[in-house]
Amino acid sequence: MNRINRKLEYALMALKYMSQKTPGELTTAKEVCDTLRTPFDATARVMQIMASKGLLRSEQGASGGYQILKDLGKINLLELLEMIEGPQAIVKCIHRASDVCEIHSTCNIASPLSRLNHRLHDFYRGVSLRDLVLDAPGVKASPRREALHG
Repeated sequence: MNRINRKLEYALMALKYMSQKTPGELTTAKEVCDTLRTPFDATARVMQIMASKGLLRSEQGASGGYQILKDLGKINLLELLEMIEGPQAIVKCIHRASDVCEIHSTCNIASPLSRLNHRLHDFYRGVSLRDLVLDAPGVKASPRREALHG
């Protein structure tokens, strides 16, 4: 099973928090961290990355902060994953020829894993950030998740 990296979790948490604010209202990394109890360095870094990639707008200064710049319905999970973590593959050899392992010449699963990787990319492309950060009616967070983050 694929696991979501902590940095991606912090990015999604920040986006959800910011999406619930009044349009145009700025949010600082400190505010996100204090409210959601996430580590400042990691959260601030993912917010900086999202700003550098144009998903967020960053305003410097004492009254500065971030705001969502793009429609979250038009940005998909794969785009955010690659924004935060770089190119995605279930095994290293799929995207980088330099990561070919010592059994590459006899590997009998390279082709099926490549197809699986393609299917996962298609799935992630089909999930918008809006789908992930907006609460769906009737969907409730698990009690463990609420205890950790609520």
